Amino acid sequence: MTGINFHGIWAIYRFEMARTLRTLWQSIVTPVITTSLYFIVFGGAIGSRIDSIGSVNYGSFLVPGLIMLSLLTQSIANASIGIYFPKFTGTIFELLSAPISALELVVGYVGAAATKSIVIGLIILATSALFVPLRIDHPAAMLAFLVLTSVTFSMFGFIIGIWAKGFEQLNIVPALLVTPLTFLGGAFYSIDMLPQPWRTVSLFNPVVYLISGFRWAFFGKGDVDIAWSLGFTGVFLALCLGLIVAIFRTGYRLKS
Repeated sequence: MTGINFHGIWAIYRFEMARTLRTLWQSIVTPVITTSLYFIVFGGAIGSRIDSIGSVNYGSFLVPGLIMLSLLTQSIANASIGIYFPKFTGTIFELLSAPISALELVVGYVGAAATKSIVIGLIILATSALFVPLRIDHPAAMLAFLVLTSVTFSMFGFIIGIWAKGFEQLNIVPALLVTPLTFLGGAFYSIDMLPQPWRTVSLFNPVVYLISGFRWAFFGKGDVDIAWSLGFTGVFLALCLGLIVAIFRTGYRLKS
C-alpha cells in the first residue's frame, strides 16, 4: 500500500496559492471595502431604526452574516475556477495521468481555496472590529465553523468547476442560488422577525442553519438549535464527498 503523496498535494496547493498571491492586493482590498460599505449602508440606515436584535447590537449582529456571505461565495469561486482552468487548457489530462490520487488532487485544490476563504473571513472579522464592538463567546466553535464551512463549500465549488462547460456556468450557481439564499437566510436579520408563514418557509433554506450556527459561536444564540446547524453542515459535507467520489469513479466531464 503506497503512502500519501505529500509532494503532489503541496505542488498543487503551492501553485493555486501562487495564483492567489498575484491578486493579493485585490483580494484584501475588496472585502475590506465591501465590509465597510455594508456597515455604512446597513449599519447606518437600518441600524438607526433597529437598536438591537435579541440584546445584540445590530452592527455586531451583522458580522457573522457578512463573514458567512463572503465565505460561501469566495469558497465556491476559488475552487471552481481552480479546477476549471486545467479543464479549459487541457492540462487536466496531465494531472489525471500524474502519480497522484484523486484524494490528493482534491485536497490540493480544496485546501488552497479554503485557505484563501479563511484568510478573507479573518480580514472581514478584523475590519468589523473597527466599526462595531465584537464579542466571541465560543472562539473554538467560531474557528471550527469557519474552517468547516470553507472546506465544505470549496468542495461544492470543486464540483461546480468540473460540471461547468463554460465560464458562464461557473457563475450560475453562486449568482442565482447561493447569494440569494444567503441574503434570505438571516445574514442581515433574524428569521424570528419574520411573520408566519415566512418564518417556517425560511427553515427550508439551508443557509439559515450555517449562519445561525456561526452566529451562535459569536453570541451564544441563533435562529435554530446549534445541533441542527452542525447536523446540516455535516450532511452537506458528506454529500459533497459522495459526489466527488462518484465523479472520479465515472470520469464525469474529466476524461472527455
